[in-house]
Parts: sequence; C-alpha cells; structure tokens
Amino acid sequence: MLNCQQIQKIKEFILQAGEIIQSKWSVPRNINYKGSIDLVTDTDLVVEKFLLNKIKEICPDVNFIAEETQHNLLTEKPTFIVDPLDGTTNFTHQFPFVAISLAYVENKTVKIGWTHIPILNELFFAQRGKGAYLNDKPIEVSKISSLQQSLIGTGFPYNISEEIDYILPLLKKVLLSSQGVRRAGAAAIDLAYTACGRLDGFYEIGLKPWDTAAGWLLIEEAGGKVSTFNGSTYQLGQREILASNGYIHQDLVKILST
Repeated sequence: MLNCQQIQKIKEFILQAGEIIQSKWSVPRNINYKGSIDLVTDTDLVVEKFLLNKIKEICPDVNFIAEETQHNLLTEKPTFIVDPLDGTTNFTHQFPFVAISLAYVENKTVKIGWTHIPILNELFFAQRGKGAYLNDKPIEVSKISSLQQSLIGTGFPYNISEEIDYILPLLKKVLLSSQGVRRAGAAAIDLAYTACGRLDGFYEIGLKPWDTAAGWLLIEEAGGKVSTFNGSTYQLGQREILASNGYIHQDLVKILST
C-alpha cells in the first residue's frame, strides 16, 4: 500500500500534469487519429510520459496500465491505471470537460483514485475505507430517490456507428424516465460528478479500465453504487457500467436491462 508521503507526492504530480494541460489549452493541437473519431494529441502523450516517469521515481516496482502507451493486463501486482487526458475530443475543441484519471490497484482492487479537472481547478480523491473528497472537502452522493427527479449522465462509444441501434432505445427510455440526460464527453468526470451529487446516475458502454477505475472508487466511497446494467458486480474492463447514488439504482437497472 502507498504511504502518506507517496500519496502526497502523487497528488503533486497530478496537479503538475494539470498545469501541462492548462499550458497547452490555447496553443495549436497536434492531432492524430486512433480511429475515425478517436483522437490522441501530443498533450495526451506528454502528460502520460510525465506521470509515468514521476511515479516510477517513488514507486519503482509497480506496473502501469496507461491509455496511450502501456496496455498491460491487470495482475495481482500493485498497478497504476492512468488516463492522461480523458476527453481528448473536448480538449481539441477547448470544451473544458477534460480530466486526468489515476488509480492505484492492489490485488485487482482499486485502493486509491484521483480525478483532476484542471481547467475547472477540481481535484477529486478517494481512498478505500477513508471516504471521497473534492479539493480536500468530503463529498457524498445525492439523496434523490425518484428517478423522475434525477439527472443522469451518459456517453457514447467510439464505435457509435456499430452500437447506435442498441444505444438509442436505452437513451430514449432514460430520457422519458428522468429529469434529463447530460453528456460531458469524459466518463471520469461523469463518475466524479455522480460521486459529488451533481449527477444522480451514470451509464455507458465500451469504456476501458483507465476511464472507470478512479471514478468507481470515488462513487463507492461517496456512498453510491456501481454495477453492470443488470445489477451484477462490475469489474474493470467490462462492457457496461452503471453508477448511481444507490437510491435510484434498481430503477435504472430495470430500464437498462429490459
């Protein structure tokens, strides 16, 4: 397990990585395509390299799973899961919902998670058994128990053209059953915002471990619930994720699994 000094140093590294994103915010982007709508910029790569190198200095024996350069399998060995810039499409359009997501995992269990939204100066943090925080202040999920009064977040996968006939009927049902649906374009932010009560629930398909690891812990430590669409136990890398304040979870399961 990481000690207090290591946790503090990693927080400093994440804030410094956020400063890199801020410094690149108004300069021209060097954009490459991993798919027809799946982007990567030089900033993604710079931030990932910065975080991996800095963390290796204080944790030399850990593994890394990182979006842009290291697609290792999750093992029992202590591992950092890194998304250097969740919301790359947002970043290329200067839409401020971009985040750094970092999780520390032991024995395939997320122990610590950070989600940093540098343009909005928000740093979310959770440690298993010790609660969830936004800018060092405790957070908790919302208390709304009516789905009709709930605000729900969602997102769309990069292979949207292949999934559109599955996604649209679900979106229609959620829209008609809730107060509204929002799409930030960065799952790490949707999960963090569910943890602090800005959203009451969130669902999406096609996410990767670096999209969900930190946010999953944030929600559980803030008192919420995470599962698959049918309510079964969620595992990193699964096709579906459903997160909520817990009060509306079964209502969302009923909608998404039928």
